[in-house]
Amino acid sequence: MNALLFPGQGSQLVGMGSEFYNNFKLVKNIFQQADEKLNFSISKLILDGPEDKLQLTENTQPAILIVSYSIFTILKKEFNMDFKSFKYFAGHSLGEYSALVCADSLSFSDALYLLNERGKAMQDAVPVGKGSMIAILGPTINEIKDLIKNYKEKRVCEISNDNADGQVIVSGEKDCIDSLQIDLKEKKIKSIPLKVSAPFHCSLMKPAANIMNEKINKTNFQNPQFEIVNNVTAKGETRSDKIKNLLIDQIFSTVKWRESLIHMFENGVRNFIEIGPGKSLTGMVRRTVKDSNCFSINSINDIKKFQNEFQK
Repeated sequence: MNALLFPGQGSQLVGMGSEFYNNFKLVKNIFQQADEKLNFSISKLILDGPEDKLQLTENTQPAILIVSYSIFTILKKEFNMDFKSFKYFAGHSLGEYSALVCADSLSFSDALYLLNERGKAMQDAVPVGKGSMIAILGPTINEIKDLIKNYKEKRVCEISNDNADGQVIVSGEKDCIDSLQIDLKEKKIKSIPLKVSAPFHCSLMKPAANIMNEKINKTNFQNPQFEIVNNVTAKGETRSDKIKNLLIDQIFSTVKWRESLIHMFENGVRNFIEIGPGKSLTGMVRRTVKDSNCFSINSINDIKKFQNEFQK
């Protein structure tokens, strides 16, 4: 049994998707559609940069959707890939929108609009420089909960991403996160500050969720063709009304990615296929559900290799 995975923020880079753009008219049309919807050339930004503008979350979020959706469309229409053997679609944070588009729950045009608005709302929720995020490597999720317990009593310091075994992200107020990092260093626990413009997936994002509540609820969603394993509950969902509510909650809730992978594995998935820029999700799968197969598709050669291995 198979699951299709879609990456989130952090996987972006200038030039992503360029091979598909240069070789398939279908992809050029997708990029053009995005330009028209967003009223600026996000195509040029994706293909040529500048990098600092691409890194702005209001641009990053739709950009990653565009590339993931382009690859999915190529797989389906140019390489005639059949997705009937796939039980689940799942996306990491904003990747959940990519999953919903590819599962025919949300239109590409509406997803572009929502992600652009989501990016603006999340950026505006906390003044620049007031929030921070760090990756903590090694300890279990329960050990990290104990580590941040004292910080949580005073300021916002919360687990934003439970990504994989030994990889957890903590998000919150910058001075609190800075103090935590000093504490971790003294305990000889490795932590890495993330280059982000806001503290995502923590309670500081509730103003953004309030803004997106109205926008999401005004948007037409259909029941998806595949079960969507959502970030909030780490369970499969097919009801469009429930999916809307979960997308709102996702903005300020922990991304339960490790739990999502375990849920899919325990329900029969043995092949995890990541489509989109980067290979970050593939690494998380390998660390979390070791008795599984991983494929990452972000080039034409990847597709050919995948077809050879997958169709054996």
